[in-house]
Amino acid sequence: MKKLSLLIALFTCLLTLAQDKKPVVSGLMLENVTYPFPVKEINLKIQGQDLKMAYMDVQPAKPNGKTVVLLHGKNFNAAYWEQTAKDLSKEGYRVIMPDQIGFGKSSKPTNIQYTFQLLAQNTKAILDELKVTKISLLGHSMGGMVATRFALMYPDVVEKLILSNPIGLEDWKTVVPYQSVDDWYQSELKQDYAKMKDYQLKFYYDNKWKPEYDRWLNINAGWTLNKDYPVIAKNAALTYDMIFTQPVVYEFQNLQMPTLLIIGQRDRTALGKGKAPREVQDKLGNYPALGKETAKKIKNATLVEIDNVGHLPHIEAYDKFIAPLKEFLKK
Repeated sequence: MKKLSLLIALFTCLLTLAQDKKPVVSGLMLENVTYPFPVKEINLKIQGQDLKMAYMDVQPAKPNGKTVVLLHGKNFNAAYWEQTAKDLSKEGYRVIMPDQIGFGKSSKPTNIQYTFQLLAQNTKAILDELKVTKISLLGHSMGGMVATRFALMYPDVVEKLILSNPIGLEDWKTVVPYQSVDDWYQSELKQDYAKMKDYQLKFYYDNKWKPEYDRWLNINAGWTLNKDYPVIAKNAALTYDMIFTQPVVYEFQNLQMPTLLIIGQRDRTALGKGKAPREVQDKLGNYPALGKETAKKIKNATLVEIDNVGHLPHIEAYDKFIAPLKEFLKK
């Protein structure tokens, strides 16, 4: 009888855990999602619209006088930098993490022209608000494209640049057929939990899922359950068009500051790969090759290659990510 009771209790516990992992409806501004640090906002007037941009500003207990800005990727928000921010804060760094307009807890305008220059200006507006004049800038995935554009626009502000599996290391539009914003929008409207997980499982995590990945998947999957999901889908379509049509690959040689490239070698991310001719699909998103090519283009670059790691080094293999980052920042 005791064994039966224990089995029932165990089953109930497992059922509860399984239910906890299922996505719930995400608020349009992630009102029901708790970020790891207090969230602040700045007001922005963009293309005739009054918008709010959210960010976190982590102050260290023992400041070393340095500030690090962390820029998120397209399928994420600033909260996934939690562990990175905690560890950098312990080292004395002030850490600022924005949610770009169209993402996370920031405004979601559906009639806006997105450009990387705009996202860079918005990020600079936060720094101006906080009176921060010098930073080290780290961008992951799409955040790497934003960080590159920021560094090109404001080279006197960026002391060091870190790109972690950035996208945009190649110009997809030269081989991938163009998709209009309407095409991207219709594709995004069809998204759901299963499709999002399948994509991340295949392209991010080598078909090996861990429980800690659910947290980041469920936020975006929860948006698909919101009655206003078309707003999210439209923003996703607009930012996909921005990524596809505004390459930074031709300007890496103009970067002057010390730059660290952290490249997970299993990554094969490439926008629109499935629509490219079959003979070129396997050549796209070849991060082992792209990392080396990019390091050669940047005058003062250091390349760190992480074997058997995909698109998210700071989530999938944190220790291998944070060690070279700390070393680079201390130089």
